[in-house]
Amino acid sequence: MTIDWFLPGTNSGGPVRSYANMISHLEDDFEFYVITRDTDYCSDRPYDTINPNAWNKIDPNTNVYYFSNTQLNIPNLKKIINEVDAEILMVNGIYSWYFSILPVLLYSKKRKIIVSARGMLNPQAFLTRAKRKLFFLQSANKLKFYKNVSFHATNEIEKNYIANRIKTFSEIKVASNLPRKITQRQFSKTKKGKPVRFVSLGRISPEKGLLRALRYLEHIDSEIIFDIFGPIYHDSYWQECKKLIDRLPKNISIEYKGIIDSDEVLKTLSNYDFFMFFTEGENFGHVILESFSAGLPVIISNKTPWQDLKKINVGWALNVDDEVEVLSTIKEAISMANETYLKMSQSAKAFAIEFSSNPELIKQNKNLFI
Repeated sequence: MTIDWFLPGTNSGGPVRSYANMISHLEDDFEFYVITRDTDYCSDRPYDTINPNAWNKIDPNTNVYYFSNTQLNIPNLKKIINEVDAEILMVNGIYSWYFSILPVLLYSKKRKIIVSARGMLNPQAFLTRAKRKLFFLQSANKLKFYKNVSFHATNEIEKNYIANRIKTFSEIKVASNLPRKITQRQFSKTKKGKPVRFVSLGRISPEKGLLRALRYLEHIDSEIIFDIFGPIYHDSYWQECKKLIDRLPKNISIEYKGIIDSDEVLKTLSNYDFFMFFTEGENFGHVILESFSAGLPVIISNKTPWQDLKKINVGWALNVDDEVEVLSTIKEAISMANETYLKMSQSAKAFAIEFSSNPELIKQNKNLFI
């Protein structure tokens, strides 16, 4: 596998979690070799728990090679990719020069190549750097770059997006992302907080919708807590958020709490009552599933795969442009009786456990490698 950032990094969000979960579920069936950087996303500080420019065995069947910036070049990358003698090369993403494009070119065995698009061909992915992305895709299609490549889509919708953008490929297989393993004993709630505690977790950038959520909170009269976690990816956007935070009424207590280590996510989320996330679009949305796992009902946009949440009593998927709908939902969450809330929390956790233990998901992911 090639991926720009991997554990112990957490700043890049979903893809790291996707691969970590896949490996966790399938490591008894396959041996994994992951090639990545020795730094986290938006960081130039090497991890202090790994051995750079060498294979690190992190589990019996999982090995990770962490490239330092000085050693990451075409000859070294080619050498490491091919010395493994892997039967399958799995590539994360589309546009990364070293970890998406070059691996397809440098894998000399050419036995099987799988490219996980990870939402990078979905419409919301073209809200930024559209010209560069479209130029690469036009060039790739002209050169039939993906002629012998199998694509991995996480759902049927993404499969259609891939087929619309990539004109020549071997096949497209659908396999949902696998969740983090959880148990019934973890994170059971006993009461709703007073004041009600909301949380947001994700990188701070325009497409994740934090500013939109803050604007709605201007109209909330009740006392609430809203804590924000995640890396600041877009500084000017964060400055806009901070200006709005500064003028929010005193009944809204807001604090930015930085980045959470991956192993602390579920424990941290369990300290809150509701997860709020007004994203412009998610290919999967691991943090949404992890909120369910921690017993948190969610208030999210309807631009994710997680739909019809109210019907199963685990939260709300909203048109976040509809001010009346959003404000009424936030107020409903705040005023919800403790007994009603606990039932919703239990439903959220039960939903996560059922989703996580679905054998069909394991089968789908195994079939990617066949």
